[in-house]
Amino acid sequence: MTVFKKLFLLIILTIAPRLIAQETQFSNLIQNIDSRDKISLNGLWDIIIDPLENGFYNHRLQEKNDGYFLNAKMKSPSDLVEYNFDSSDQLMVPGDWNTQMERLYYYEGTVWYKKDFDFTPKTDELVYLYFEAANYEAIVYLNGKKLGSHIGGYTPFQFEVSDLLKEGNNFVVVKVDNTRKRENVPTVNQDWWNYGGITRSVHLIKTPKKHIQDYYIQLAKNDPNTIEGWVTVNNASEGEMVKVNIPELKKTVEATLKNGKASFSLKAKPTLWDTQNPKLYEVVIATQTDRITDQIGFRTIQTNGSKILLNGKETFLKGICIHEEAPFKTGRVTSKEECITLLNWAKQLGCNFIRLAHYPHSETMVREAEKMGFLIWSEIPVYWTIMFENEATYANAENQLTEMISRDKNRAGVVLWSVANETPESPERLSFLTNLANHARKLDNTRLITAALDTQSQDAKGRLIEDPLGNAVDVIGINNYCGWYYGTPESCAEIKWKSAYNKPMIMSEVGGGALFNLHGEKNERWTEEYQAEVYKNNIEMMENIDFLSGISPWILMDFRSSRRPLKRIQEDFNRKGLISEQGMKKQAFYILQDYYSKK
Repeated sequence: MTVFKKLFLLIILTIAPRLIAQETQFSNLIQNIDSRDKISLNGLWDIIIDPLENGFYNHRLQEKNDGYFLNAKMKSPSDLVEYNFDSSDQLMVPGDWNTQMERLYYYEGTVWYKKDFDFTPKTDELVYLYFEAANYEAIVYLNGKKLGSHIGGYTPFQFEVSDLLKEGNNFVVVKVDNTRKRENVPTVNQDWWNYGGITRSVHLIKTPKKHIQDYYIQLAKNDPNTIEGWVTVNNASEGEMVKVNIPELKKTVEATLKNGKASFSLKAKPTLWDTQNPKLYEVVIATQTDRITDQIGFRTIQTNGSKILLNGKETFLKGICIHEEAPFKTGRVTSKEECITLLNWAKQLGCNFIRLAHYPHSETMVREAEKMGFLIWSEIPVYWTIMFENEATYANAENQLTEMISRDKNRAGVVLWSVANETPESPERLSFLTNLANHARKLDNTRLITAALDTQSQDAKGRLIEDPLGNAVDVIGINNYCGWYYGTPESCAEIKWKSAYNKPMIMSEVGGGALFNLHGEKNERWTEEYQAEVYKNNIEMMENIDFLSGISPWILMDFRSSRRPLKRIQEDFNRKGLISEQGMKKQAFYILQDYYSKK
């Protein structure tokens, strides 16, 4: 490491505490919503497009309405006669507005959503209004009462609404705003489509008043013979019992609630989840008033020098990056079937690993991938040049990280939490990302921390990994586009790599673009032949990296990006996919498939 890098790191270690947030804790999200009694609010919602936010501001008061001017019948989000949900357009939820309505294709701003539903309250239950995701800022009202807001387009949020629901007709209104802002996470510049709307499912979830809220059940760190964890119960009395039962292992443990939380540990020898045998056990959690089940796998993940060890065995991660882009129809993924289509393509490719770029994908995607034996890299959208010096931006990023880990902490398939992608070096950035890495470890010390870097230096002998962020992560991701953004394809095979860290490296992005069925010479950009040549030479390069522990080329399928307008080639799509958005495999797919079959 150069003298400059060492000085740079010393500066960061002295300023790093400045951005550390409040005491580390999980979010209050209900765990495992599929085990709950839930009512779907999916389907057609009434919508009002509001680019000037007239439904939210009163020009006479110069301040936000915050629901104060919502009229009693809620025919509109304001007292303006022009706004009337009863005669408005409709959109499907879950779904993005960009691909459902042509005039909203490029739209960024506010859309109001409204859904009527019938309900019969019961005195012995609580009800939560649960959103799996809405992009980007959502403000929620129920029966004219403001519930609260949520920032971040890819993680779930909820409100306890028992006292606001009434017999018969109820209505929920949501203001969704996907306006990009400099201080947001991600910031204004991103290389994927800024799909707006209520993009994932909405539910009413019913629970007993005393109910299991959250739990964590996994192997103890690097100990395959001990299952440990905790359960939190809402509204429970001190000293009440929680029972955890794993029927197939014939193991039951009881624990006592203290301050609403019961911790436990038990000895067991489960069959370990792995990529060839993704074994999941039924786990039953019960109290006197509540009972839920989950399917949980047990495995260990650790590093040894430059190797990644799954269940103590060296494992090479044969991966691919995936965006949450729906095959065939494009737009946001909205169904289990679409998730399975993408995952089956990854299986056909020969993958045992997927990188979910560049944000948390749906819980359905994570669970289905786990069932199929994929190791998973899950990431928050700390992307490119966000405002690393801004404390509010850090708080936003940390909250998204917390919500991601809170939701998926029991998924054995998730082995890597990623805190960033392609961020430029600076003291503020290093402080920001080091604090995120530390926060992730406080929440979950059983998984590996990573980030995708593109900051490697270059000299006559090759490329050197020495970014100071390497000290903060367990596994170093490297994005490198030789043959596409620099060099010719044939020059890539000669590149030599060195690292200042004795840590595993994943080539987290590599590849080039091609338009399906465009053919020509191997030196003609955008042809399938050129993309195939990029892959051939980069595979040769990667085979000579002795500290390489996996790769996840960019990307499985072509996806929409407003940065990619090139007529007759891109047409608003990033064309680096190995498969077209219509499911057609390009030549490079088979190049990578052949490599993985021999790896």
